[in-house]
Amino acid sequence: MAGHSKWHNIQRRKNAQDAKKGKIFMRHAKDIYTAAKEGGGDPEMNPSLRLAVDKAKADNMPNDNIDRAIKKATGGLDGVNYEEFAYEGYGPGGVAVIVHVLTDNKNRTAAEVRHAFKKNGGNLGENGSVSFMFDRKGYIVIENEDGAIDEDDITLEAIEAGAEDIATVEGAFEIYTEPEHFQHVRDYLREQQYDLAEAEVTMFPQTYAKPKEEDAEKMLQLIDMLEDSEDTQDIYHNMETTA
Repeated sequence: MAGHSKWHNIQRRKNAQDAKKGKIFMRHAKDIYTAAKEGGGDPEMNPSLRLAVDKAKADNMPNDNIDRAIKKATGGLDGVNYEEFAYEGYGPGGVAVIVHVLTDNKNRTAAEVRHAFKKNGGNLGENGSVSFMFDRKGYIVIENEDGAIDEDDITLEAIEAGAEDIATVEGAFEIYTEPEHFQHVRDYLREQQYDLAEAEVTMFPQTYAKPKEEDAEKMLQLIDMLEDSEDTQDIYHNMETTA
């Protein structure tokens, strides 16, 4: 894990998304809606909702938008029903790709995802065709640009809280957990007054693909095209990238 920093990739992605705030808020609203629909509207009693709300606030989503999404899910407002799906396939150069979507129109979304893959030299596969190549992990980032955090201290505290692994990258610490331990580790580190730059349960590839430069460019175009869809929630891939 340590050799392939997800944090650098997240920074690149967030910089690219700065001009897409409206779509980002829409994605968060769908995520909050689904979590509240399945587990209730109280974030303290619904870990999935709490995580969705935390991610929305990290992107500066207004509280009114968050409350509206919860009310829609719990019957406080009239709203549409969203369904969650995952699409799997291979991008250009044999890069494994998983696309998680949340949509109120499966046919529309399927057509958009299929078009994005086809236009950029990829192919959609069956469910399970690439997901076996990824591991689901909790992932937390604590920035340390000024070097104020002692590596030994943060390592001991993270492991004590239940973390599986911790890696030091340029200007930050990356902490990995099993999914079921994620919330406890995150909350413990917050109680210790650490500022978490990123905290999510995500997918990590077991191996990485190194496509040719031309295929890598097409792969980035595929990602951008998928991200342009309001239905796209997350995109996971195993292309090796550099910061």
